[in-house]
Amino acid sequence: MITITPQAAEQIRTAAKESEMENMSLRLAAKQNSEGAIEYGMGFDTKGPSDIEVVSEEIEVIIFDDHVPLLRGTTLDFVELNPDEFQFIFINPNDPAQQSTAEESSSS
Repeated sequence: MITITPQAAEQIRTAAKESEMENMSLRLAAKQNSEGAIEYGMGFDTKGPSDIEVVSEEIEVIIFDDHVPLLRGTTLDFVELNPDEFQFIFINPNDPAQQSTAEESSSS
């Protein structure tokens, strides 16, 4: 369903500790914008009645049930984009923007 890399899990645990939210779950959210690309959100939250819960790398992840189709198969990673510039990234096979980028890379 959702995969969190060890690097992302470490950063999530650090952020939870720094913000004193160790007992909360990580909420992931997704919506398609007008161009069809998927926009993502994440933060710490408590589980609600219509949430789906998954665990990856010992991180409890909650997702609104209607966001599940957009996030199915997604990997959350924490990478260095530029020297000393780290960021969470979503690698999502359901995101049309990522599919067109992958197709361009494979045809080069």
